[in-house]
Amino acid sequence: MKIHEVLKKDFIISTDRHKLDIECIQNYLSKESYWAKNIPVEIVKKSIDGSLCFGLYVKDSLKNPQKLFSAKQIGFARVITDRATFAYLADVFIIEAFRGQGLAKWLLEVIMQYPDLQGLRRWLLATQDAHGLYSKFGFLPLDKPERMMGFKSFDNYPENNS
Repeated sequence: MKIHEVLKKDFIISTDRHKLDIECIQNYLSKESYWAKNIPVEIVKKSIDGSLCFGLYVKDSLKNPQKLFSAKQIGFARVITDRATFAYLADVFIIEAFRGQGLAKWLLEVIMQYPDLQGLRRWLLATQDAHGLYSKFGFLPLDKPERMMGFKSFDNYPENNS
């Protein structure tokens, strides 16, 4: 699959899986998110393997000009999709120190304009507190929730006491 990258000021969004900072992603999801508390790194890796991932980075090229790519990951989102009819947007985050700069909106713009995700019949996502952001991109409460069903084998990942 072709790597897609978009630059804006000192930031870059990339679909290159090799650039993903798994430790950063797992740390945020496990410790900061309300939806994936205590998620083990093995599950994070497996979820990334089955998804189209978008990493958001702050460029660090001035400090490391000899490196081809030197950046710190500050955001992430993944899309679970068949690339033909359906997509589920998941694990969207911007680390706290970089919030308030419009980066979440930009990340969503890049995702929603991604060539392989055009023409899909349905997108879904779940959110507790970001309805305002997602509504800007056409997301609405389900029009026929009585047609939707779900299965959930547990609410939270168990705490890792090791």
